[in-house]
Amino acid sequence: MECHKCQSQGQSCGKKSGGLPLFRKKQQSGNREVCSSLPIALVGMPNVGKSVLFNALTGIYVTVSNYPGTTVEVSRGLMQIGEQSITVIDTPGMYSLLPISEEEKVARDLLLTEPLASVIHVVDAKNLGRMLSLTFQLIEAGLPVILAVNMMDEAHHWGLDLRQEALEIELGIPVVCMAAALNQGIDELKHRITPFLPVEAVMIPA
Repeated sequence: MECHKCQSQGQSCGKKSGGLPLFRKKQQSGNREVCSSLPIALVGMPNVGKSVLFNALTGIYVTVSNYPGTTVEVSRGLMQIGEQSITVIDTPGMYSLLPISEEEKVARDLLLTEPLASVIHVVDAKNLGRMLSLTFQLIEAGLPVILAVNMMDEAHHWGLDLRQEALEIELGIPVVCMAAALNQGIDELKHRITPFLPVEAVMIPA
């Protein structure tokens, strides 16, 4: 995987990505290079609301097909950010980058072989502790991760809260608190995705 700085500039330096970009440097509008938009992947364990988030982001324009060489289905849809439509991939549920099932192997292979603008790791706020191990694996793999802490409404019902800024500092990646089933946090997630996209995808015409 090329380093994210080179991807944002449409160049290749041959270096591997060793960090996670939180912000992309803006280019001069008169000297922009055209960048094709890369897809965004949703990743997470089963029953964390990943498919609910996928539907909230993409609406009804979704295609479902088998991943090449397997019987595992992968859903793809389009999400609108600014003037650009971004492909969103709903990967099969996974617990680890060390697969023990065909579904996990498909998710792992997709993450490590397909160029991606960002990887949204969706977790259940009520069980955050046991789910962060996959977050660490994604980070260590050099992927551009955003942590989407879902089901915050249920966590609040249990009397749980999350120190979002502290978690961002600890992990070194963007963290979004949300309740996808209630359509809460969707706009903030799109906002946090924006720095990972090409400049052309997020510019608003004057």
